[in-house]
Amino acid sequence: MTQSNPLKERLDAGPVICAEGFLFELEKRGYLTAGEFVPEVALEYPDALRSLHVDFQRAGSDIVEAFTYNGHREKMRVIGKEDLLEPLNRSALQIARSVADAKPGNFMAGNISNSNIWDPADEQKQAEVRSMFEEMVGWAVEEGADLIIGETFYFAGEAIAAAEIAKASGLPFVLTLAPMAFQEMADGVGIVETAQRVEQLGADVVGLNCFRGPATMLPWLKKIREAVSCHVGALPIPYRTTEDEPTFFNLSDPRAAVPSPHGRTFPTALDPLQTNRYEIGAFAKEAHDLGVNYIGVCCGATPMHIREVAEAVGLTTEASRFSENMKNHFMYGDNKRLAENVVALGDRA
Repeated sequence: MTQSNPLKERLDAGPVICAEGFLFELEKRGYLTAGEFVPEVALEYPDALRSLHVDFQRAGSDIVEAFTYNGHREKMRVIGKEDLLEPLNRSALQIARSVADAKPGNFMAGNISNSNIWDPADEQKQAEVRSMFEEMVGWAVEEGADLIIGETFYFAGEAIAAAEIAKASGLPFVLTLAPMAFQEMADGVGIVETAQRVEQLGADVVGLNCFRGPATMLPWLKKIREAVSCHVGALPIPYRTTEDEPTFFNLSDPRAAVPSPHGRTFPTALDPLQTNRYEIGAFAKEAHDLGVNYIGVCCGATPMHIREVAEAVGLTTEASRFSENMKNHFMYGDNKRLAENVVALGDRA
């Protein structure tokens, strides 16, 4: 008897929207430390995390992804709080489960991601990473996850390890890569080749997330779409990366009157380099037209971006009730009740 796969069934039927990038938004809201980027909010301010999930859900996200990014054992050791590892993970998963359950048809996803300790030449480190992934996936299964999302992998070997462990859970899984500025994975393996290998391991979705904005993600997205037969995922950052500056790690801002104290725009001085909402919508439509049905936005995402993505692929969300309506703007609208002398100021304002 063939086991059902609700995620694949939904993707076969049309677009599925997934919000990511919680760490930037929660840092802006004052619940997370920039630089460390550890999701302690799941324990310290659970209502703030729940509120963010709900905001993304209202905007159109079909997947409530547990905020366990950087919530792995090694990162908790770095900040001296390894004892909070399991409570943090379980709290994040339980919050995500409760939000997903409140909206019929939503999925709750467990999450594993780049460990930042993977070393292609060190088998002991590789074993350590595998152990971290296994315990996190295990907790996700125990807390009722509908799928596993593995994301932001820049080493091919680590992506493959994550795929193997996600597959062993028995749940559907998504695996997205995050190539850095060099046009290959950090261990020298081809980007498309890595996506193909992950597909062979049983991924329901392979694709790209984070690091790259629409302009520098789309060319690789096209190549992956042509090379795999499974569903493809696309979750860019909402920043104007370019061929010369292909990731948000190397974006420059020469017009900044006060540069960041650490000398880079990433991660705390990227604000002037954001795309506008229409650019994100255009990316989503172009990706969807390519045959990409798993679409979202990563670091830098706000509910506004997720609503734009959803509407760009033909969906109406709860938050669409408040989508743009300029016809009643006091100066740029065309409502007959608007004061003509004020509307006339628009071009000079």
